[in-house]
Amino acid sequence: MSVFLSFAFLAALLAHIGCNTQRRGPEASGRRFNRIQHGQCTYTFILPEQDGNCRESTTDQYNTNALQRDAPHVEQDFSSQKLQHLEHVMENYTQWLQKLENYIVENMKSEMVQLQQNAVQNHTATMLEIGTSLLSQTAEQTRKLTDVETQVLNQTSRLEIQLLENSLSTYKLEKQLLQQTHEILKIHEKNSLLEHKILEMEERHKEELDTLKEEKENLQNLVTRQSYIIQELEKQLNKATTNNSVLQKQQIELMDTVHTLITLCSKEGVLLKNAKKEEEKPFRDCADVYQSGFNKSGVYTIYINNVSDPKKVFCNMEIAGGGWTVIQHREDGSLDFQKGWKEYKMGFGSPSGEHWLGNEFIFAMTSQRQYSLRIELMDWEGNRAYSQYDRFHIGNEKQNYRLYLKGHSGTAGKQSSLILHGAEFSTKDADNDNCMCKCALMLTGGWWFDACGPSNLNGMFYMAGQNHGKLNGIKWHYFKGPSYSLRSTTMMIRPLDF
Repeated sequence: MSVFLSFAFLAALLAHIGCNTQRRGPEASGRRFNRIQHGQCTYTFILPEQDGNCRESTTDQYNTNALQRDAPHVEQDFSSQKLQHLEHVMENYTQWLQKLENYIVENMKSEMVQLQQNAVQNHTATMLEIGTSLLSQTAEQTRKLTDVETQVLNQTSRLEIQLLENSLSTYKLEKQLLQQTHEILKIHEKNSLLEHKILEMEERHKEELDTLKEEKENLQNLVTRQSYIIQELEKQLNKATTNNSVLQKQQIELMDTVHTLITLCSKEGVLLKNAKKEEEKPFRDCADVYQSGFNKSGVYTIYINNVSDPKKVFCNMEIAGGGWTVIQHREDGSLDFQKGWKEYKMGFGSPSGEHWLGNEFIFAMTSQRQYSLRIELMDWEGNRAYSQYDRFHIGNEKQNYRLYLKGHSGTAGKQSSLILHGAEFSTKDADNDNCMCKCALMLTGGWWFDACGPSNLNGMFYMAGQNHGKLNGIKWHYFKGPSYSLRSTTMMIRPLDF
């Protein structure tokens, strides 16, 4: 309010000065100016134009503007003498204006400071509001960016997991593809081997057919000759029959004479000695033959307990002290061991060559005494090995000739290739093994297969060069592996107390 009053007073003063100094303006008929020099500053006042005389009474002038009461009085007379006085008055006005200016500046200074402070405070408040708004917006944007980043991370994680799963699936597929490729290659190899075998078998069959044809022709010729010989023998037999009747009559007469002599001797108290020597005690096995003084290997006749007919067997008198009764022998593939249950029961082949003694005879022999078993093996490189069992016997036919073994030793492997805990005998027409695959049909021959097991000495016979990779050959796993077909085998038994 004080500032406003100061400005009003200054305007009134300037108006009064203009009325008294209009003659000093730069223009006679235009506007009037008044310049005052104060130091380096020049103050120019523009005075308003007036019509008529601006002189007024002192009383009216002072009554018109209350702000001019403190101003010095100005004479109405504009003479030269008064002009100096007026200049003096102007100087006083100038000083007064300076004081007024200083007063205004001092009063304005505190208000300007206050205005500046208010402006600063308002500016600060505005900046704070703007900053707060920016912070809020920044926080909101940060939150949104965080949400977006979280979504991006989640999406990235899902993509990485999917990529990993796809990589694993690809790896599995590649592995399966490699396995399938490997299996296909194996199948191709097997097919090529089978084709090669088939070709070889066809060639062998052709050769065998040619041989059989030749043998057939030879047999026909032989039959023709034998028929002629038989006819001659029949003629000789008829003659011998006639002679035999005469001899029978003579024999009857001789027997009557002998009985008469015996009766006479018994009456006289004479001890009768048999004309014939007492028959020797029959051999039960090759051990009895050896102990009777026969120490040369060969075919002998033995009498097995509970078997009515004598049995020809091959006795080995050389290996491990001799006295061995051979129950199986393979050496040249001349005999087919792919037989049925009846053949393996009663035996087949020749004791002097390849043969199987027969399960029924093996059961009868191992029932009369305690036996040990020795198996002699030889590969196609000439290496020999053996497996020996301290106890060996088999059950009867109702028990499917079950195998019983104890105590393994030998050079044909640290482990036994025969099933020690017992296995039943199987053939192509009697499946008694522990496998759904019918081992006798798959591996050929008759044997104690169990679950196809690590051995089969009655398998297919393969010649040198064809004996590798043969699962159905003559095998003894812990000697030459599961697919090596051996050259020769011999199974033989001997009493435990020999």
